[in-house]
This record gives sequence, C-alpha cells and structure tokens, in this order.
Amino acid sequence: MSHYQPGILAAPVPLQARHLFFAVESIDAVPAALDALVQLADATVVMGFGEPLVKALGAQVEGLRAFPHVSGPGAENPSTQQALWCWLHGVDRGELLMRSRAFEKALAPAFRLVQMTEGFRYKTGFDLTDYEDGTENPHDDAAVEAAVANGGGSFAAIQQWQHDLDGFAALPAQERDHIIGRRHGDNEELEDAPETAHVKRTAQESFTPEAFVVRRSMPWAENGQAGLMFLAFGHSFDAFEAQLRRMSGLEDGIVDGLYRISKPLTGGYYWCPPLKDGHLDLRAVFP
Repeated sequence: MSHYQPGILAAPVPLQARHLFFAVESIDAVPAALDALVQLADATVVMGFGEPLVKALGAQVEGLRAFPHVSGPGAENPSTQQALWCWLHGVDRGELLMRSRAFEKALAPAFRLVQMTEGFRYKTGFDLTDYEDGTENPHDDAAVEAAVANGGGSFAAIQQWQHDLDGFAALPAQERDHIIGRRHGDNEELEDAPETAHVKRTAQESFTPEAFVVRRSMPWAENGQAGLMFLAFGHSFDAFEAQLRRMSGLEDGIVDGLYRISKPLTGGYYWCPPLKDGHLDLRAVFP
C-alpha cells in the first residue's frame, strides 16, 4: 500500500533540520544514485524531485511544474528551481551533518550539491520576528487532505526568506502587529488589521477554492543574515501559488506587508514521492 513520507506531517516542527538542494551533474549516473537513495531514505528525511530531474529521466508527474518567477508591485519572488531536494530533520546538529554528508556521497557523481541551509526551531515554532508560525495549519484528517495527493505523493513549495530583523525591531509595536496581523504576546488575530496584513493576505478560507496547505517552516541564520525557510506541503501547488500571487499584489494590487521587512531569495517546487513497503516508490519516474 502506498503512503506519504512521514516527515511531511510529523509534528511538532523538528528541533534541527538541513535543506539540501542538488543539480544533475551526470544523467548516466542517476539510476545508481536513485537506487542508493531508496536504500538511504528513512523517516528522518523528506525527498523531493524537481521538474528538471523528472524531465531528464524522460518521465512526467501530473501536477509537477517549475517554480514560477512571480513579480508584483513591490514584491519579487525569484525562481531557483533545482533537480532534487532533501529535507533532513532531527534533534542533533552533528548527526544531521554526518547524515547530509552520507547523502551527498551516495548521490555523487550523479548529483552536485548547490545549496545547504540549516534550519532550527525557535521557541515552540516561532519565526525570528517573534510571532508564532503556522497557526492556521490544518490538523489530523484535514492535514492529510490538504497535503497529500491521491496515491500518497505530495507537493512541496520552498522559499528562503531573508528578514530585516533590525528594521522590523525598530518599528512601533502596533506597526509590527499590523504587518503580521496578530498581536504579539498572545497571537490573537487583529480584527482591525489593515488589508496588507500577512494574516489577511493568506487567509486560506478566503480563496475560491479554499487554499489550505500544511506549513513546516523553520528559521535559518548564517553569515550575519537570518530569516525563514518557508516550506508548505499541498496535494498540488495551486493553493500555495494562489496565496503567493495575492501576497505579491497580483490579485487586487494590495501587497503583503511582509515584503516590507523580508524578501525571498529562492523558490522551488518539488514532488515528494509516496512510500511502498517503507521505501520511496519511484515507479512514476524511474520504472
């Protein structure tokens, strides 16, 4: 029986994580690398295939496409689509380092690591702006319905956002609340928040059809910069893309206030294959 990869819906957000992004280096070596990947992947990792890899294999996954470059009035969302994505998660940073090295070696020479970004849990699942993240996530059966497609596959949307934490901290408390749309401290949604508030821009039930996703985002920090590795799972990319277009002002000309204090650096879409008998089921792309 096919099933989804357990890390997609495992709660809470992990303590530590590593996002690994790979490009295809040698298509001839890919079959051996994928065989190794099936043996190496377990419950502590979520694997995602990008459109460049699926196309290189001469295959097609219904619903998979490259991340779009979405540009709006005051909002820029770049596309940095890669071939393969690996989300390692756990509790020990050193163990994740060693596991990521094992993945990198197992995937060579077919794949070349082009980006590695570490994530971590802040408090009980907060963004570095000190506001709780993922408050409106669906749960239980609703989470499965939102995040998992027929057959057990899932679609992951990933963006690395870089925050201007100093600029955000310098704003008056009410202005910070109005950017997010929630009151700092008790996380209550503000009824009088402006239309630019992030919560209002992304209210999942306000879309037609409703745009529910399961967010598994985590903060990152390196070389004096910091922000959020945004990660959302859906049964398709449509819900995420509808939210992104509205945030960017393409729906009604109103740009999400989040762009005032943060900017996306990357953007990628990935198909997360289902499991069969506890292992990745790659028959859709690699018979």
